[in-house]
Amino acid sequence: CLDMEGKVHEFHSSWRTDDCNDCSCSTDGIHCCTSYVTPVVYDKEKCESIFNKETCSYKVVEKDDPSKECPVHSWVG
Repeated sequence: CLDMEGKVHEFHSSWRTDDCNDCSCSTDGIHCCTSYVTPVVYDKEKCESIFNKETCSYKVVEKDDPSKECPVHSWVG
């Protein structure tokens, strides 16, 4: 399989892209999906979500004090 970056992958292999997608190669082609969940239900006035590309995860923190995490009531992914 040839991915969007021009890299060749063997059949039945899998990998994580730089933009946090999990991909696999089969005889049907390449299939990818996000490797992370996104916070959707939280106090958006008081808090903000921050994506960490190194861990491929979101953290939801208070806007006024980023050292404090906010509760998240629903995630999608």
